[in-house]
Amino acid sequence: MDINFEYYKIFYYVAKYGNITKAAAALGSNQPNVTRTMKLLESRLSCRLFIREARGVSLTEDGQRLFYHVEIAYNHLLKAQQEIGPREFDGAGTVEIGATETALHLCLLDAMADFREQYPRVRVKIHNHTNLEILKYLTGGRLDFAVITTPFDVEKPFHREKLMTFQEILVGGPQYAHVGKEKIDLDGLKDFPWIGLGKGTATYEFYKNFFACLGADIELDMEVATSDLMLPLIRDNLGIGFVPEALARPFLDQKQLVALDFGLAAPPRAIEIISDRGRGKNGAAEHFRRYLKQRF
Repeated sequence: MDINFEYYKIFYYVAKYGNITKAAAALGSNQPNVTRTMKLLESRLSCRLFIREARGVSLTEDGQRLFYHVEIAYNHLLKAQQEIGPREFDGAGTVEIGATETALHLCLLDAMADFREQYPRVRVKIHNHTNLEILKYLTGGRLDFAVITTPFDVEKPFHREKLMTFQEILVGGPQYAHVGKEKIDLDGLKDFPWIGLGKGTATYEFYKNFFACLGADIELDMEVATSDLMLPLIRDNLGIGFVPEALARPFLDQKQLVALDFGLAAPPRAIEIISDRGRGKNGAAEHFRRYLKQRF
């Protein structure tokens, strides 16, 4: 026989208050609905649970036996809810975040270091994957929230919060210094070896669509798995590619990279926090999420 927990919840309140009207008010229900539910429970159990009295109801012998077990179960559930439910942040805990390589280097690493100084008892675990993999883990409940780069698509109940925008620029190694002194037309870009994130990544689709809108078809000569591999390869003159300007700037100043001009700027991108508002809140994770929002 299947257990209808709603029946036992209503039974608990009627037995506790000894009055159907008061029980209905506590449950946010109405008297006819509570009465109907108790009759259904009595029918299912094939016994009488309540005796109607002038001022309410009292339990029969069977009702008392049932209430003994239901009260124990109710208190266990209440205790479990208090133990694992929302609670105030006490300066400790574990946060599990999914983050792309770009999000890590542009904002998360420095933020994590500062947060750790303030809250040394909070452990922050980073799962570094592509957008698609991170959103899959978030959907499966393995992450508290994600920090990823646009473009991407998410549906309810996921909530998006923008942390920052960033610009990517086209760069090459020192070998391309002479090219950096002149403007390159779109057709001329095809003559260079290209380095970029591979198929299946949001960055690949982003630039594929960008050049397609310009009527150009740029194919990668070298695909890398993570964005942190791009800068060393480009600095070693193995090709050109788009990298975040903030990450490229130190190498541009040191003449280890050269900015290339093809007459257009790539559309700006953003780093966003993705969270599931339908899930219970981890106190430490919620505090870190708010910290990131305030910082950026």
